Parts: sequence; structure tokens; C-alpha cells
Amino acid sequence: MAETQNDPLLPGYSFNAHLVAGLTPIEAGGYLDFFIDRPLGMKGYILNLTVRGEGVIDNHGQRFVCRPGDMLLFPPGEIHHYGRHPEAKEWYHQWVYFRPRAYWQEWLAWPTIFAQTGFHRPDASHEPMFRELFAQIIDAGQGAGRYSELLAINLLEQLLLRRMEAVNESLHPPLDHRVREACQYISDHLSDSHFDIASVAQHVCLSPSRLSHLFRQQLGVSVLSWREDQRISQAKFLLSTTRMPIASVGRNIGFEDQLYFSRVFKKCTGASPSEFRSGCE
Repeated sequence: MAETQNDPLLPGYSFNAHLVAGLTPIEAGGYLDFFIDRPLGMKGYILNLTVRGEGVIDNHGQRFVCRPGDMLLFPPGEIHHYGRHPEAKEWYHQWVYFRPRAYWQEWLAWPTIFAQTGFHRPDASHEPMFRELFAQIIDAGQGAGRYSELLAINLLEQLLLRRMEAVNESLHPPLDHRVREACQYISDHLSDSHFDIASVAQHVCLSPSRLSHLFRQQLGVSVLSWREDQRISQAKFLLSTTRMPIASVGRNIGFEDQLYFSRVFKKCTGASPSEFRSGCE
């Protein structure tokens, strides 16, 4: 039992750390040739990069085949049901389990293949960079030095930022810098209980009507809708990763009235803040 618990490649490992990383070399008929099955997911995130062969990810009857270069991100609570593709001889995948730093939230909002499972497929010019960063994270994370875990976390942060950079490069046309600055301004002022578009427009030197037009044209939503999404997203993040009192979570995103915050949160998510937090535990 003790040996199993000390090997992160086998069931029973506690993952009681800020970061654990490794390579899982699954070969047909080998000792690792079984499906991971965690119906309730994990408390932290798992980032997975296929390097050889093929794997399959199942989620409520849906299936995704991951091939070399594919990166998958499983957030807390997401179903984990994956293994070697039955028709593939092998599935080698690098992985990182981690508890994110608070300011990583935006970098962890990936496009999904189903449910909340995120997906990124780097283009050919970026793939070697991601493979190398993964290898460095694993090397640092398995080190015994005093700063090994911190180094691994910083390398992971670099990987997430490199992905954001690659995504931004692929945007066509690029996001208008005034819309980008408006988004940053709104994100920096989520705790403001009094909000108006005029203050954002003034910050980016546009009229409110022009900003509203650009915002909807480039992001597909209104300024107010985008802000509301950010507020609820921040609330979900704080509820799932901290023990901050619900009233404090509400104030953090600009709700002075806890009851009003709870009503808005339930309207957007289908669960009250306390119910949402209980579901993440």
C-alpha cells in the first residue's frame, strides 16, 4: 500500500502538494495500461500533454482522441476518465498537477472539448517550445533542492503565459488595443460597487457609445455583460480555492449586499454561493 501511495502514476497517490509532475509511459499490456477513473475529479488542476501514441478522454458518453501535441486542462471537480486508445500501441503523456496562484485565473480559461475540459493544440512552430517547458517543469518538480517546487511553479507560469501569447498571436484581426485596455480596466475594478461605462470609456479615450460598439463588435457581448461574466468567474474562483467568507467574496467583486450577491450568483450559475462551494469540496 505504501509503495502505491508514493507513486503518482498509480491509484491512491494523495497529490498533497502545490505541484506534482511526471511522464506516464503507457504501453499496451504494461503495468500502467489501465484507465484513470476519478468521477469527482481532483482538488487541483491537471495539465496533460500527449508526446507519443494516442489516448482517449471520456466524459458522459462523449469521447476525445488526443494525439501528439494536444494539451488538455482538467479543472478542479472535472471528471477524469482517460487511458490509452484501444487501437494504439502506446500513450506517452507528460502531466502537471498544480494548485494555481490566484492571479492565474484568466490564463486557465481554455476553450473546452466538452464539459469543463480545456483544450489547446499549438501550431507546429510553438509545439517544441511547449514540449521543452513541460520537460523542464517535470525535471524541476522531481528535484530535491530547496527551491525545486518554486522553480517548477514558475516554469508552469511561463508555459501558461506562452500559451496566452500564442493565442493572442492567432487572433485575426487583433483585438483593438482600446478594447483590451478597457477589459484590463474593468478587471482591475471588479470590486467597485458603482460602475458606469462612461468611466471606462474615459480611461481609453473613447465615447461611451463608441466603446460599446467596439466591445460588441470584437467580443460579441456588451460591456456590462462582459463585466458580469468576469465578476461571476472571479466569485467562482474564490469560492472554490479559498475559505473567504461569502460576504467577503461578494465585496471582492463589487456586491455590498450579500443577499443580492447570492441572488445574482444563483441566477448565473444555478447554485447559491454556499452550494457551489460545497460542490467543490
